[in-house]
Amino acid sequence: MTMHLMNAMIATRYLTRDSLMGAEAIAFGSIWWFVYAGISCFLVLFAGIMSGLTLGLMSLGLVELEILQRSGTPSEKKQAACILPVVQKQHQLLVTLLLCNAASMEALPIYLDKMFNQYVAIILSVTFVLFFGEVIPQAICTRYGLAVGANFVWLVRILMIICYPISYPIGKILDWVLGHNEALFRRAQLKVLVSIHSQEAGKGGELTHDETTIISGALDLTEKTAEEAMTPIESTFSLDVNSKLDW
Repeated sequence: MTMHLMNAMIATRYLTRDSLMGAEAIAFGSIWWFVYAGISCFLVLFAGIMSGLTLGLMSLGLVELEILQRSGTPSEKKQAACILPVVQKQHQLLVTLLLCNAASMEALPIYLDKMFNQYVAIILSVTFVLFFGEVIPQAICTRYGLAVGANFVWLVRILMIICYPISYPIGKILDWVLGHNEALFRRAQLKVLVSIHSQEAGKGGELTHDETTIISGALDLTEKTAEEAMTPIESTFSLDVNSKLDW
């Protein structure tokens, strides 16, 4: 919501300035009115795509994509292989998407001001950006981020080329300051992940109790010593070598 309020404030600034300068609105029904309406719709649609891709692509981790590329369904393998090279440039991708999103949002009030009353333009700008530029695209990309990202990866590549002079140096600075997010799961995390996917967890997992026990035991082998696996001598008993085992 903070972003939307900021957009409203920016829109107000533009509209107030234009009103003071005596800017004339375009007559409804004229050719230029429809041109500006088309541009405004394009800006809202473009902002929505950028917002959705920001959430959809940046929420896909490199490890998750590699897992899908190796063990997913045929469509998931294809989609993950298509997205992975782009997502590997995490910070450059982030700067590109945010830059394009901000540019379209900032341009929208300028065109709406030429078509409507300044107050109507502010209301329409905030409403369109909120619902069609943020809420709906992010709701879709939260659920279908992989598929949406794969279908729009061509557009992302083009935008990364266009924004390269700005996004590349900023991305490199972020890489240097923040580093890359390529951390794999630690053993303890893998063990918990396996337990969550067990049938006993009640979350729809497919692993049986025996499978979970075997995997968890294998993960503990590097830390477990022979002493932990042995039975203490005082807890054992011995039999004579000539004893008859008749039970």
